Amino acid sequence: MKFDYVVVGAGLAGITVAERLASQLNKKILIIEKRNHIAGNIYDSYNEDGILIHNYGPHTFHTNDKEVFDYVCSFTEWNDYQHRVMSYVNGNFVPMPISLETINQLYNLNLSEDEMEKFIDSKKVKIDEIKTSEDVVLSQGGQDIYEKFFKYFTIKQWGVSPAELDKTVISRIPFRKNRDTRYFTDKYQGNPKHGYTKMCEKMLDNPNIKVMLNTDYKEVIDDIKYDKMIYTGPIDYFYNYEFGKLLYRSIKFKFETYDMESYQPVTSTRYPMDYDYTRITEFKKMTGQKHPKTTILKEFPCFGDEPYYPYPTKEWKELANKYREKAEKEENVIFLGRLAEYKYYDMDDVIRKALDVFEEIKEKDSNR
Repeated sequence: MKFDYVVVGAGLAGITVAERLASQLNKKILIIEKRNHIAGNIYDSYNEDGILIHNYGPHTFHTNDKEVFDYVCSFTEWNDYQHRVMSYVNGNFVPMPISLETINQLYNLNLSEDEMEKFIDSKKVKIDEIKTSEDVVLSQGGQDIYEKFFKYFTIKQWGVSPAELDKTVISRIPFRKNRDTRYFTDKYQGNPKHGYTKMCEKMLDNPNIKVMLNTDYKEVIDDIKYDKMIYTGPIDYFYNYEFGKLLYRSIKFKFETYDMESYQPVTSTRYPMDYDYTRITEFKKMTGQKHPKTTILKEFPCFGDEPYYPYPTKEWKELANKYREKAEKEENVIFLGRLAEYKYYDMDDVIRKALDVFEEIKEKDSNR
């Protein structure tokens, strides 16, 4: 059998472009995935206690792109959900991002919106040239906010001080002068009613799509007949690390289940100064599931083999650009997604990019 497209990777990018090609252009697609499941890092499953967990860390869908939202809604019913996050600072939980509520709780004040702006202005550190992420926070929020919310959290998250990270990593601090404590303010927010994996299964429910799991594409690609490839894996692996291996930040996950209805006040709590983990997620608060027990996830950032976050420094961006320049010359391979582009994407951005790639393919096909 000959395929029109081989898609390497069964994550959200690969699944979206495969679904569009199969359903809209009647293309024959083979997806090759090295893991033993579809859905990539948005994969979720029920643990031994029957609680729905996100196996690779929490994911909340949020977007202002109506086309993207309408697209995902065609494959799942939706649970409305507003993500809320608190930071554990000085022994108390305060809302994050930093809002009027955060400042008032943190400093035991009762400021108005105008007073908050004056308060923040009085704390700012004058820096002539903003070069690092440390400079960004000091110039926008001052020393105390820098240390309480950003300095140690960044050290845990990236393994280096904000003073060593490019200013783009923390390009701005999202101060909110109002009392809105939601983490995201996008127009469309929520989670699939039956989970992300079920949504992905629905997207792949097409006779034109075949899926091969537990397979490194390099081991089988020479035996497959196909016209073009859409590659969503690591770009450096595609080129056999020709220019060197790209650096990623990884995460160790520790799941814990407790015989209680609720573990913490909100879905996600951040620990910028205390403990080795960066955050704790309580899944029931995210999924709306009713269960007498609750499962939490502690995240420990690390350097490891499993790639999660492209490393945001000039050195690694320059190395990635070498691979990108080579990739641009490929005639029969399209590089798509976080790993293939060495760029961090939110879920809606991944889908947007995949839909745009599909439209480009569609246009080229129509002009033949």
